[in-house]
Amino acid sequence: MIREIPQGDGLADAERVARERIRLQAVERLEDGEKNREVTAALRVSERSVERRRRAWRERGEAGVQPKGSPGRPRLGEAQIARLERELERGPLAHGWADQRWMLARIETLIGRLFHVCCTVEGTWQLLKRHGWSSQRPARRAIERDDAVVEVWKKETWPRVGAPRRRAAAGSSSSCAARRCGSCGGWRPSPPDLS
Repeated sequence: MIREIPQGDGLADAERVARERIRLQAVERLEDGEKNREVTAALRVSERSVERRRRAWRERGEAGVQPKGSPGRPRLGEAQIARLERELERGPLAHGWADQRWMLARIETLIGRLFHVCCTVEGTWQLLKRHGWSSQRPARRAIERDDAVVEVWKKETWPRVGAPRRRAAAGSSSSCAARRCGSCGGWRPSPPDLS
């Protein structure tokens, strides 16, 4: 199931309207000749933001202070996204990859091949999330696995082959009782104590 997530800057409509209202008030105050500090105090915004607005208004006029929208807006139209979803459903094998795993880098490559658009791995992930796709990790389990047979093997076969291991004792290679070899200088186990 694919669900639509609203695109944009992550703000609700009411928050976006409030931000636009504050932006317009700042422009009006700047046009009236107010200083940056006065605008900052009156509208409770950062001085840096006011200075950026003043510079844009001075350089480009009204067009300079118009909202630009979200910088992360996808470069794919609705028809392209619908095609991408169809291609993703066909699977990686249909597009030349050796296995059935869609990875972000592969999807990024597919977008480039299909639409001649460059995007980052992060941008690809954001696009997929906006359109309801999610990250999925495959269970590390063989397709041919039969859980009933595995349980029988654990109960019947494993006790026979999984005999307890011999404990380390003096003379075994896993014990700490070792000494240097006189001929090669390497370490060798001490001889067992026969007394």
